[in-house]
Amino acid sequence: MTKDIHEIQASILKELLLKKKARFSELNTANISTDQFTFHLRQLMEQGIAEKTGEGLYQLTVRGKEYANRFDIDSGPVVKFEHQAKIGVLVIATRENGGKKEYLMQERRKEPFFGFRGFITGKVKIGESIAETARRELEEETGLSAECEPKAVYHERIFSKDGGLLEDKNFFIFAALNPAGDLVTEFSGGKNAWVGERDVLKGNIFYDIADLLDLVAASRYTFSERSYTVNEY
Repeated sequence: MTKDIHEIQASILKELLLKKKARFSELNTANISTDQFTFHLRQLMEQGIAEKTGEGLYQLTVRGKEYANRFDIDSGPVVKFEHQAKIGVLVIATRENGGKKEYLMQERRKEPFFGFRGFITGKVKIGESIAETARRELEEETGLSAECEPKAVYHERIFSKDGGLLEDKNFFIFAALNPAGDLVTEFSGGKNAWVGERDVLKGNIFYDIADLLDLVAASRYTFSERSYTVNEY
């Protein structure tokens, strides 16, 4: 089920959030015609969001509880999904090559920030541990494997020049030392390459690279929040 939901179905879910079980009449608080209301209630049941009990009452399924819990029921008469910051991992992989330190960097080949160079990132999948996400994203996007050490939690907000919020993200930052395997240099959405330490901050890099390097170099696990205003997106 997507975030696009009919307002009648949203109102039903709101009522079921606030009641363990409810009668048909208790759900139809707006006195919508029976045929129309029944259609939308049936839609929720067919999608496994709501169910009818043996007592003839209605309740949320396990899936429905998780889905409806994402609603903002305090925002007014219109029920809306609550927008939340993205949650992901950011992996900074390094290696020693000929006595010199190199960083694994990725050139982004998709929007937004097409052509910018940064570190490996990826979304945390539901049910997945954060460390599992870091290892999976490293392997999926580079073909390399490594133990990933947690280094920091990082909250980042990106604004346009006119002050509009473009992105709001929370990253768990990991360090991956001397990853093993054969590097995948190109994949759908990006290009990978090892970059010497002296060149990390050169070229068309992401706005936050210097700050991320400071976080991963810290001697203890840290938390940081930063805001950036960007010219390109």
